[in-house]
Amino acid sequence: MGAALLALFGLPLHATPVSGSESLAEGVPMVVSDVLAEKAPEGFLDDPTSVLRRILADPQWVSGLSQVREARNSAAELLVEIGGIISPSGREHERAARVADELRSMGIQEVEVTGAPNVVARIPGRSGRAVVFISTLDDLQTVALNQEAAGRPPTIRGDRVEGPGTNTSTVTVAMLTAARALVDAGFEPEHDLYLVGVAEEETGLRGMFEIVDQLGDRALAYVDILGDGSSISYGALSIHWWRIQGEGPPGHSLGGGLPNVNQGLARAVDRILDWSVPYQDPANRTTVNVSILRSGEVFNHKPAEGWFSLDLRSLEAGTVTEMEEGVQAILAEVEAETGIPLRMEPESLVPGGQIPGALESVLVRSSRAVAEHLGLDPNLNPAGSSNMNVAVARGIPAIGLGGNRGGERGRPEEWADIPAMMRTAEHVYLLALLLAGGELGLEGATGQEFDEL
Repeated sequence: MGAALLALFGLPLHATPVSGSESLAEGVPMVVSDVLAEKAPEGFLDDPTSVLRRILADPQWVSGLSQVREARNSAAELLVEIGGIISPSGREHERAARVADELRSMGIQEVEVTGAPNVVARIPGRSGRAVVFISTLDDLQTVALNQEAAGRPPTIRGDRVEGPGTNTSTVTVAMLTAARALVDAGFEPEHDLYLVGVAEEETGLRGMFEIVDQLGDRALAYVDILGDGSSISYGALSIHWWRIQGEGPPGHSLGGGLPNVNQGLARAVDRILDWSVPYQDPANRTTVNVSILRSGEVFNHKPAEGWFSLDLRSLEAGTVTEMEEGVQAILAEVEAETGIPLRMEPESLVPGGQIPGALESVLVRSSRAVAEHLGLDPNLNPAGSSNMNVAVARGIPAIGLGGNRGGERGRPEEWADIPAMMRTAEHVYLLALLLAGGELGLEGATGQEFDEL
């Protein structure tokens, strides 16, 4: 990725714990870096912990943080409204319109609903670069069916908002709650601050592809809001699902057995699974799996077509590409042997990969500092699988804030955890101040695109 990308991440770093008396929140030890100042890009700081301390000592930003904490009831009511909108992948328009209205009501001037439909709000900065926070607008189809069956909006009970549609929407409401506090506190960012609700996270990441294409190399970093930051993903797991389609001459059993599409499919499955053994690597999350095999309807006719599923995944995008090339070679061999044409048809191609140095980046350390301030002990994970994958696969720094949002997602009993939602809002508020404020060294090149994109 080169020296410019290393400058972006402020490497190398050697984190050491400080005493509890120096923590940002009582009883929560923090981490500071002993890296020399010159490791950060010239004119920028490299220590998110010290910047966060100053933010938490500034009455302007403390006032905004108090606003987030006091917004519990209004946030829960907003979740009832937004979570109650039926919004499966491909049908997010009504929820997108409501989120856009909420952003405009804060006084944000630049808000648009795109064709995806994404909701894109921009608080302008001065640098010409951008920090982007992402939430998800769509739900599973099963959630939409449960909403229709319920026939009523969610309800607030104690620390829960109960009802289908609430779980995923906590992240959007958390983003909106943080955004209102930032605007009311008078935040004027150095970098453009984008607040984006994206479409079709569940079915191909269409909305995320759109915003990444739109911003290009202006984006310094993406933050995919999935929870309160109990876990922080900094790399992306490549997950490619293929449908291996086979075709052959149909006919009655009396007409002869070969060529038979099932022979081609079965031989291909057997050979792929044998071939895959050296690739299976739990440490690198590399797996090859066949889960579905379908063909034929009756006993006395050989089918004209059939297919099987192929699930390829790895932390290394190049490994997935290599495995796909191996599978294609096997399919060609089997076709030559059996006379059954076999082809790979993409079902879902979730990009991924690893950016060198990401774990020690200013981006990850900033989020970790905020999480620890909130009393969390975040798990740092290289295997993200969400909207963030699109950015990482293009060499653009991105993280996913994970954490428990509630329970029973996809079931009629779905519910959302209000305290977790409010922690998420606090994390987004403080992280936006850190990343878009301009003190930290996010400036630099954004790497290079991976071949798969």
